[in-house]
Amino acid sequence: MIGRRIVVLAFALVAAVGLSVAPVAPVAPEVRAAAPGLTIVSSAVYDVQPEAHRVHVSLDLQLTNRLRDTKTRRFYFDRAFLSVLPGTENYKLTWSGGGTPRAKVSNRTATYTVLELDLGARLYSGKSAEYKLAFDIVDKGGTPTRQVRLSPSLVSFPVWAFATDSTSGSSVRVTFPAGFKVEIDQGSIGAPRTASDGTTVLESGKLAKPLSFFAYLVADRPADLASRAVTVDVGGTPVQLTIQSWPDDLAWSQRVGGLVEKALPALSTQIGLPWPRQGGLDVREAVSRSTGGYAGLFDPAGGAVEVAYYASDTVVLHEAAHAWFNGALLADRWANEAFASYYGLAVAPALKVKASGPSLTKELEASRIPLNAWGPVGEVDPKAEAYAYAASLELARAIVERAGASAIRSVWSDAAAGIGAYQPAGAAAPETVQGPPDWRGLLDLLEAHTSKPFDDLWRTWVARDTDRSLLDARAAARIRYDAVVQSADGWQLPRDVRDAMRSWRFDEATSMLDDAQAVLDQRATIEQDAAAAGLTPPPTLKTTFEGTGVAAANQEAAAELQAIATYQAAAAARPADSDMLQALGSIGADPSGDLARAKTLFASGDLAGSTAAAGAAGSTWLSAADIGRGRAVSLALLALAVVFAVVLGASWVRGRRRRAHVTMTAEDLGI
Repeated sequence: MIGRRIVVLAFALVAAVGLSVAPVAPVAPEVRAAAPGLTIVSSAVYDVQPEAHRVHVSLDLQLTNRLRDTKTRRFYFDRAFLSVLPGTENYKLTWSGGGTPRAKVSNRTATYTVLELDLGARLYSGKSAEYKLAFDIVDKGGTPTRQVRLSPSLVSFPVWAFATDSTSGSSVRVTFPAGFKVEIDQGSIGAPRTASDGTTVLESGKLAKPLSFFAYLVADRPADLASRAVTVDVGGTPVQLTIQSWPDDLAWSQRVGGLVEKALPALSTQIGLPWPRQGGLDVREAVSRSTGGYAGLFDPAGGAVEVAYYASDTVVLHEAAHAWFNGALLADRWANEAFASYYGLAVAPALKVKASGPSLTKELEASRIPLNAWGPVGEVDPKAEAYAYAASLELARAIVERAGASAIRSVWSDAAAGIGAYQPAGAAAPETVQGPPDWRGLLDLLEAHTSKPFDDLWRTWVARDTDRSLLDARAAARIRYDAVVQSADGWQLPRDVRDAMRSWRFDEATSMLDDAQAVLDQRATIEQDAAAAGLTPPPTLKTTFEGTGVAAANQEAAAELQAIATYQAAAAARPADSDMLQALGSIGADPSGDLARAKTLFASGDLAGSTAAAGAAGSTWLSAADIGRGRAVSLALLALAVVFAVVLGASWVRGRRRRAHVTMTAEDLGI
């Protein structure tokens, strides 16, 4: 949204009401200052006649000659000068007395018209007279920002009161036909009320200082809007554009609709993004009331833009750019307003449109606020609001100038795709984030795509006092992050670390970075120890570190170091020369095979299997001699047992044979 820019009438009060005095005396007439000699009190009635494109103003004037005659002079007034609104016409002065009063223009300027009132009779000292002055405020056409708009759909005009200087008691009454909704856009007058006949009436009451009174009224009458539709090619996407205007303001439809039709393709090219919406765009004519007091209002949910009847081309381009910068691409109000202003102005030259943004004047600087403190519409002091519009545009210009056109388009591309900063190098797919980037995410993306610092701009324009400590913490965390990334030497840091950096959880990020560095230090030890042991480190630590996270990687590193230590211990237990006892103790085992298997399992990442195999090999070698010795003793005993058994068996056989021989001899002998 952008603030209404309508020139308010400058009040040249011309001594409020200028009066001409023509005193009569025996000598030549003497001209004297009128104020306080003649006073005027008026009751002004503004009758709004939209069908006739005019406001008929009638004044009941009470003129009083405050001068006092002397013995030698008699004072009277036969004319006066009265300032009325500029651009008025059809003046008529009447009264109930004799003579022919007349009103004619004495001087006409852009800010007031001076009428000479010929009273048609003399108003003597101490006397009062009542006159009626009538004139018309006429809509003569012209620019959309003209002050007087009088049509069946829209009425807008200024309201004055009329009196002499330092004279109280004048009043103002304004009447609108039935069906108009009236707004007091500027100044002060009684609130609108509906009369018994349906007309809307506003009244000032008696004014203590009539010449300080001013009001600017805007009213519209609900009616079916005239609608036309066109299809616009925006970056290769056909976009349905619907233009809705008041039936009696087709000029607005042609001007605003035609400009939006040309602006959308140019904006798409300049921003570097395709049409961002599903569906088209509805552009509607409105008064400032319906646009929240602004000349334009974009509704991203409904795809509708309300543009005030008086909105300049600058406003129209700004609102067209809001099709991209509407809260979906960037989160913060200041960023959306900044770049809607920037790109609206950027496409103006190619469209042959004169457009100029708000200037950051010293007066606006007096209402300076951090842009992060720029609140929602209607909740910010108007002066701070005006400052924020101008300041955000200045910041946008500084950002684009530093980043460059190509880099800034890359930022918008990432923002539109939900891609955050701190992307890992060489990743198969970019990491995405939830929601559009706010002031923090935008800063990170800018620095990621440009390798240039932007935090100085953030400190100058954006940050509140409470945000500055975050910027300090960010600076320290980024130094630590860059150091650990360099130390990783081709490994990607765990996503948890990048997510913490992206969400500005710097205490947590720093702690995780310390833990990551500890794992990287363990990696160096693993590589050194593995090389010394003749082992090939598995890829498991890298995949765990990059994928699962620091805690799991720390456990993996500890397990790898343990597996290496077990392997080294087993290798150290291998005997240089294998003697008979060791060979005997190793029967049934294959410690060399176990150690080779441990090496293979370690390289594949099976740390448990490697540790078990190496442990078995080491255990075999360490216990082989003792086992061989035991086995040798067992074999010796077994041999003795066999010998003994053999001897006993032989003895038993011989005994059997002897007994058999003796028995045979006895039989043979017949004994």
